[in-house]
Amino acid sequence: MSYQLELRHLRYFQAVAEDLHFRKAAERLFISQPGLSKQIKELEQHMDVQLFERHNRKVELTPAGAYLKTELAHYFNGLNQIIEHSQLLDRGLVGNLKLSYVGSAMQQIIPDLLLAFRKQHPKILFSLKEMDNQTQVDGLLSQETDLAFVRLENLPRGLKSHPVLREAFCLVLPKNHPIDSHSFKELGQFKNESFILFDQQYSPSYYHKVMQLFEDNGFAPKVSHNTIHSNTIYKLVENHFGVSIVPKSLQLKSQKGVKFIPLDNLPHRTVLSAVWDPNNRNPALENILQLLRI
Repeated sequence: MSYQLELRHLRYFQAVAEDLHFRKAAERLFISQPGLSKQIKELEQHMDVQLFERHNRKVELTPAGAYLKTELAHYFNGLNQIIEHSQLLDRGLVGNLKLSYVGSAMQQIIPDLLLAFRKQHPKILFSLKEMDNQTQVDGLLSQETDLAFVRLENLPRGLKSHPVLREAFCLVLPKNHPIDSHSFKELGQFKNESFILFDQQYSPSYYHKVMQLFEDNGFAPKVSHNTIHSNTIYKLVENHFGVSIVPKSLQLKSQKGVKFIPLDNLPHRTVLSAVWDPNNRNPALENILQLLRI
């Protein structure tokens, strides 16, 4: 079997494995269903492995088929990156770097990093996406993301991380709230307030740190709203739906309608880390890691 034929067979398998339906996969591939079935049988014969359990009304992957599907996802993603990089070189560019981040990283860390990186590598394109922590990890594992900025303590085996910012928290209050930085003494002053917090699913480890902050100050907060965006928090606080606690890097000098009280006197800190897959072969990744002094 030639290499070209092997690649075509694998593409066909991938489509059927994703749809678990020969007709739907055939329509997506623009070939006939009998033709697709024949190609899959040829692949199974060539590999001497059964990839699908075929029933009257459904198709299921065998353990071998499930394994092949997972590994092929990594293979084709890497192949697509190679093709993409070749296209960029043909256009006079030298690469594409895909970054993901939690919102607080965009306040200073990522802008400063990209400005410094662009001076050294002006012909590299950037793709930036704000995501929750788990989606970022999934992107790293599938190599759809090259470098992620997350607030997580526990990472899947195989990923590497480097702390880029360790910071305190700060209170977010309506502009006309009676407590300010001069009258603030302890977090217990807000035990009767409603709190607007980042959603636990956005970052379970970050949420736990915030809950620990309340616990160590002797009360459990009344959480009235959860969100994943800091701007939503500020708008809710401004309109007196509650108060909030956010990482200090999200403190904005020009934010209208709210005020910030840094909690530097409390020992609690949250860590923003750069995370990557050392098996990622994107050459631009190594360059930006060097800039981070990793």
